[in-house]
Amino acid sequence: MRIGDFEFQEPLPELKDPHVLAVLRPWIDVGNVGTLALRRLERHLKSKEIGRLVRPGRYYDFTRYRPKSILKQGLREYSIPSTTISACVREHGPDLITLHLLEPHLYGEDYTDSVIEVLKYFGIKRYSMIGAMYDMVPHTRKLLVSGGTVDAGNEDEYKLVGVRPSDYEGPTTITYLISKTIEEMDIETRIFVVHLPQYFQVEEDFTGTARLMEILCTLYGLPSRLADQERGRQQYASLQNIVSDTSEVAGLLERLEERYDRENQAGSASTIPLSPKVEEFLQGLSSGVDLDLDPDQDLDLGDDPSDE
Repeated sequence: MRIGDFEFQEPLPELKDPHVLAVLRPWIDVGNVGTLALRRLERHLKSKEIGRLVRPGRYYDFTRYRPKSILKQGLREYSIPSTTISACVREHGPDLITLHLLEPHLYGEDYTDSVIEVLKYFGIKRYSMIGAMYDMVPHTRKLLVSGGTVDAGNEDEYKLVGVRPSDYEGPTTITYLISKTIEEMDIETRIFVVHLPQYFQVEEDFTGTARLMEILCTLYGLPSRLADQERGRQQYASLQNIVSDTSEVAGLLERLEERYDRENQAGSASTIPLSPKVEEFLQGLSSGVDLDLDPDQDLDLGDDPSDE
């Protein structure tokens, strides 16, 4: 069965008031936080893939998102990067659709139109974008999470899970059109973006994943053990040893801690800026971390989202 540019396996599950949890790679999936959280949730709920793009090459440059060659029991298989859709039927609460979006290089408006057509077909009740970004935050404090605009409809929920409104301005993604169109259809939207320490960049950030899972577990009545706090603590503990041995980073960390504590005590953003030296240091870090991928960078994005 085909919906837009997506092919679905029949029979499709009958979903009741489904909520969508979407992650967008690579734009807002720093540290693979969104992807790891969705995979963990999918394993727990035994979600099944129900659809993917018919011809992903219409939207993706395969010299940027590389297909993957795999040997399984002596036989060679190929995995082509794509946007995939999985779903699970829950006994209690809304059913969940997990959407692994791969940001398009071409025909972005057509891509978003196809995704919206799918969401309309399933009659979704809520669309939530999840992920992570780098920020000037200390690893020694609870990671901040920002969301969309706070209004009467989501204020209590954002307060419950400790999410702040975002004041981000700058480059964004064409897939923003999905959220915009969904809002115009009076469907609820949410954003949960974890802020990770700029000076500690790893392929998989387990503390960020745990923070995001805390939110998902609270909202959807899932077991708290899914957050797996210990794995993140161990990862950041190794970072503390590095910081202690580097006076420059230790000084930066102390300044970031002071700023974090001041802002959280006041409950609002501080007007006191970081010193020029700290700003310069952070700019040096971020100069090598562009969330818009280098055209020559090869990405392994062909794995099945249900795999670890």
